[in-house]
Amino acid sequence: MMKRFHIHIAVADLAVNVDFYRRLFEVQPSVIRNDYAKWELDDPMMNFAISSRGHEVGINHIGVQASTEEELQNLKHNAFLAASNSVHEQREATCCYAKSNKHWLIDPQGIAWEHFHTLDTLNAFGEDNRTESTACCIPMRQSEQEQELCCLPESTNAGDDSALCCG
Repeated sequence: MMKRFHIHIAVADLAVNVDFYRRLFEVQPSVIRNDYAKWELDDPMMNFAISSRGHEVGINHIGVQASTEEELQNLKHNAFLAASNSVHEQREATCCYAKSNKHWLIDPQGIAWEHFHTLDTLNAFGEDNRTESTACCIPMRQSEQEQELCCLPESTNAGDDSALCCG
């Protein structure tokens, strides 16, 4: 069993960034789509993803990819301890070209953390993702005073508000 650190960065120009990170890591992406690329690196052990899906440019979220469901449950236990029980769990979520069991929490700076165990890869971003139970969701705090999480909508097609992953 081994966990893999996960970083996802929103970028303005996917092609320029794919070229940059391909050179930086000295390897081609393991997944590449017209709006997304991912490297599953062994050295350093990291799942590094970039996307150009309309989010603010910069760190989208950080996380840990578990290699087993047992590892994911251990991460969930720690998430509940760290986030005072403010953890958003998703089972069989279809998002970012993958189907995963996952949960989300927010750190004190407001950065979203994702812990996930990938179940399968998908050909389309958020494929068949139309129900709340499988919603693609990057949570954020509703306000500085409120600790509850709310979902940051993610459109499956640029400019198509009718196809929101979460609402």
